[in-house]
Amino acid sequence: MKKFQQILLLSVSLLPALAQAQLRVEIPGVGSNQIPIAVASFAEEGQSPQQISTIIKDDLARSGLFRVIDAPQAISDTANINFSEWKGKGVDALVAGSVQKLADGRFEVRYKLLDTIKSNQLSSLNNAALPTAMRLTGHQIADDIYQKLTGEKGVFSTRIAYVSKRGREYLLEVADADGQGNLPALRSSEPIISPRWSPDGTKLAYVSFELRKPVVYVQNLVTRQRTIVANYKGSNSAPAWSPDGSRLAVALTRDGSTQIYIVNADGSGNAQRISNSSGIDTEPHFSSDGQSIYFTSDRSGGPQIYRMNASGGEAQRITFGSNYNISPRPSPDGKSLAYISRREGKFQLYVLDLASGQDIHVGDTPHDESPSFAPNGRYLIYATESGRRGTLAVVSSDGRVKQRMSPAAGDIREPTWGPFMQ
Repeated sequence: MKKFQQILLLSVSLLPALAQAQLRVEIPGVGSNQIPIAVASFAEEGQSPQQISTIIKDDLARSGLFRVIDAPQAISDTANINFSEWKGKGVDALVAGSVQKLADGRFEVRYKLLDTIKSNQLSSLNNAALPTAMRLTGHQIADDIYQKLTGEKGVFSTRIAYVSKRGREYLLEVADADGQGNLPALRSSEPIISPRWSPDGTKLAYVSFELRKPVVYVQNLVTRQRTIVANYKGSNSAPAWSPDGSRLAVALTRDGSTQIYIVNADGSGNAQRISNSSGIDTEPHFSSDGQSIYFTSDRSGGPQIYRMNASGGEAQRITFGSNYNISPRPSPDGKSLAYISRREGKFQLYVLDLASGQDIHVGDTPHDESPSFAPNGRYLIYATESGRRGTLAVVSSDGRVKQRMSPAAGDIREPTWGPFMQ
């Protein structure tokens, strides 16, 4: 019960080392049936502050779904393509493009995605971007390629958030999905935990101890305005957004033991209690359709995951694979549930098929925690440990593709994957 009690008490580990500004991504293995794709250097991209073709190649390779083949030379989007030659090299798709600096300081980026098998064009893009937006442009092109070749939306241009500690300072940081371009959203001398993205990607809910107790805040990432949404007697913890962004499910102790409540995301009104057990109910998460809430409870004698109606009522137990299951995270399509299970003394990430009741082990360390689905449901980001320090990892929901985001030094915890940006 020790780890579960730590969650309920909202304790935060002392993270001693300094975290560097960037994250390194390592990929120990990839999945099978990869699509062979050649990504050529873009014509004149050397004048850009970011190499667009490199960003695209890194994104596609990291997905595990593509075998990225380097082209021997730059290929402009206006070049004549010998499709038969590329097909003969085992290339199914070819990416070509160009970068031109405009008089106003922006860069015009043009790209084409070509099908070498059918000898036709699959997609194109023409975008003028500020120098600071060139990484985003590269991610957006990679997303377009991913969608055209797999049929599902890519997540390269989405963002993640996580908590790090530098010296005695805690930081809530926001970064690209590949861990690059991180910026602090909040700095504090007191612990910050449980960040969660709003459905529109403009806000973060989190718990801060700056008032010498756990209090739930919502912060607008554009205006930096912060709002207290839960500061009741005792502990206020574990915020989770409703799909429409108007409410948060939280865990409060204001009436005694830890129970689930609903509060308005703008901080107005009073908290509405929706769970009523003799045990401890915490870690709520709305289902994708907003009709249900998954949560962790020890009502059966040990921590297990339950589901109840979003307005309260009888709860149904969901997990049975071990006597210790916590941190429920329903998938965007509502078909599966990620969670942390303790088995043989190890805390490991599992994904449960809600229809069949079958689960699979997808994590690869004994210290997994805080899973969060990518908005397309194909990947999960989670916290783990490497060399006795916190680090982040990404795994596909089937467990076949694994990545490790390793800070050069220090600890990083509590990741959350943001939504598709509108």
